[in-house]
Amino acid sequence: MANVTFKGNPMTLRGEQVKVGDQAPDFTALNTDLEQVSLNDFKGKKKLISVIPSIDTGVCSTQTKTFNEQATSVDNVAVITISNDLPFAQKRWTADEGLENAVTLSDHRDLSFGENYGVVMEELRLLARSVFVLDENDKIRYVEYVPEGTDHPDYDKAIEALKAL
Repeated sequence: MANVTFKGNPMTLRGEQVKVGDQAPDFTALNTDLEQVSLNDFKGKKKLISVIPSIDTGVCSTQTKTFNEQATSVDNVAVITISNDLPFAQKRWTADEGLENAVTLSDHRDLSFGENYGVVMEELRLLARSVFVLDENDKIRYVEYVPEGTDHPDYDKAIEALKAL
């Protein structure tokens, strides 16, 4: 069980945490057009799922940009950013940052992703910073639950895991 803090305060993570080798649980979330999306919508692709507390903060913004930039060298990959931000905020952010093609999904409605991957910070109703790399068959190949929610993930290790697929 991952121990996570946010600004030094211990957080209770709700849901079932996943580990390398697990079959990735399905989830539903909303895209920026308010359409329901599931893991199945990315079938047959490698996936880097970048989970952030809020797109409008410095570390989350950097994480989203970094993974979208670094994964472009990998064939057949979907880079998916998930947060509890409203789809409208995600759409505004991607437009402001010139990343209109970035896939951002909102888990605010059902917390489906958060509970299925064990990343809902109960005290804040935000998602804990984490990274998941899935192969084309939705097998989990890399997991990082970032111990302090205001810290950056290990970008290099996640990208290495993605490139190794």
